[in-house]
Amino acid sequence: MTTTFTTTTYASRGMRHRRPRRSVVPFLAPLLIWAGAAGVLALWWSDTTSVVGPAAWLTGAGRITGLLAGYACAVLLALMARVPLLDHTVGTDRLARWHAWGGRCTVSLALAHTLLIIWGYSLTSHTGLVSQTGTLVFHYPDLLKGTVGFLLFLATGILSARAARRRMSYETWHYLHFATYLAVFLTFGHQLSNGADFVGNRTAQVAWYTLFITVAALVAWYRFAVPVRRGLRHRLRVAAIHPEAPGVVSVHLTGAHLEELGGAPGQFLRWRFLARGLWWTANPYSLSAPAHTGHLRITVKTAGGHSAALARLRPGTRVWAEGPYGSFTANRRTAPRVLLLAGGVGITPLRALFESLPGEVTLVYRARRAVDLALRGELDAIAARRRSTVHYVLDEPGAYSSPLTAQGLSSLVPDLAAHDVFLCGPPGMAQAAITALREAGVPARRIHHESFAF
Repeated sequence: MTTTFTTTTYASRGMRHRRPRRSVVPFLAPLLIWAGAAGVLALWWSDTTSVVGPAAWLTGAGRITGLLAGYACAVLLALMARVPLLDHTVGTDRLARWHAWGGRCTVSLALAHTLLIIWGYSLTSHTGLVSQTGTLVFHYPDLLKGTVGFLLFLATGILSARAARRRMSYETWHYLHFATYLAVFLTFGHQLSNGADFVGNRTAQVAWYTLFITVAALVAWYRFAVPVRRGLRHRLRVAAIHPEAPGVVSVHLTGAHLEELGGAPGQFLRWRFLARGLWWTANPYSLSAPAHTGHLRITVKTAGGHSAALARLRPGTRVWAEGPYGSFTANRRTAPRVLLLAGGVGITPLRALFESLPGEVTLVYRARRAVDLALRGELDAIAARRRSTVHYVLDEPGAYSSPLTAQGLSSLVPDLAAHDVFLCGPPGMAQAAITALREAGVPARRIHHESFAF
């Protein structure tokens, strides 16, 4: 059975809603990416006088796919360089989806480039495919390194497939992706030394160098230099560990100049705890309360080795924080009324938003059992203070019903279609909620969901 406990009060009149300005970056970024791809195709077109015969067609297709694969490598690295302008406007989850889709395209283009060039060259030289492959790899400048880079790309693509991804930890998957940096480095040289569109074309060479040097600078600065600088400046340390629910703990942190981090409610940081077994990885966890001068808090559920180890951290443990990241903030809001819809530990960013969002806000918090309702005391206090509504929905073990239907949500939240919805929870719950919200008439543009499974 499904049980619903509801706390209802009047909405606060003291917090007024102001419509935030909408950024144009999420619309301009894809246009810029596609414009760059068009420029790459224009490079091939301007350097190609005619295409006659099967060998020329195959070689020409190989040149096009190779150019696009090289360009796509730069785009992939730029998307994951953690540039604040992109991260705070487009959103980390959307960038991750673009990156994943682009990664599949890049591997496919690189594979097509390899096969088409070998086939086209073998027809031109009247040799077998195996013989032509050996000639290219061992006798063309930088192609041996390029082959190693291609194999690294291919291996990363296979390991990033959904079936393989489920079988490895977040930490392993994260660090395997560092192989792409090496792959880009190894393949970069052969593009300029063998590519017909670059040999003797100084303008194209300068443009290619500028593109990759710019991306490399962004990655070096935002993914390496900035975290080190902030770690030294803020001197974060674990202050205390507090249990919140079975398998859920809050980590309280103190440090210096924390107001400079600028973390907004709903955002997350990547936390590197300098303790045994934890120092080598930085995992994303949301702020579970608005940031205060000298104090931050995250709330984490045991879901793997890294999160389980946080419950055993000792006060005084040094911490490096990268961020803040994400656009799951009040800036996404478009309507005066808001529904916060949480599942499990997805309450953490929504708890921070519940305290800070102006206007009429309703919270629906779904958990398996009453004991699993983390931060419930704080939520009740916030609801009483701002005179808001909280619905606690519990699914008892073994239950098959779910409140995540259009009718169920509409019964909890009158005039649901007029609300903005901020949604955070496990993937299955989130997808069911999105389907129910759309069936209830909530426009897609008003459903704000940021997945942290990247």
